[in-house]
Amino acid sequence: MPKHIASGLKFLAAVKLKEKGKSQQYIADELNMDRSTVSHYLNGRNLSGNSIDVAKTITELLPKDFLLMAQSLFQETEQCRKIVNICKEKQYKGNVEETCIGCGLCVNMCFMNAIELESLKAQIDSDYCCGCELCKEECPTNSIEILEI
Repeated sequence: MPKHIASGLKFLAAVKLKEKGKSQQYIADELNMDRSTVSHYLNGRNLSGNSIDVAKTITELLPKDFLLMAQSLFQETEQCRKIVNICKEKQYKGNVEETCIGCGLCVNMCFMNAIELESLKAQIDSDYCCGCELCKEECPTNSIEILEI
């Protein structure tokens, strides 16, 4: 069943990318699939409705839960990041207060690779932030705030 749910998430990602005008070859490359599978997905073949429904439910979970579910479903870290980034329902912005001490714990905790240290202060890239708040939970100075845009 986990493979079917992962396929459901890939289906949802393929549909979102198609809605953004991406080609089937681009989608196949982005999702690490062959183009014929993408074609089948976009034409409604070879995927059960149940898998899609479960995948939709996963994307509607709290961001942290969505990320953790996706991590458990996909073996490859980069694939998981791409699926979460494509399928996330909302956009997030991270604010880092001046109290940041540049310890780097948030950088290590961020599964989405959305945080880096610049001049000993964390910087959060909103394009990649999934809103999970794992960085906020790890911050020893409570310097991180994640806002829904």
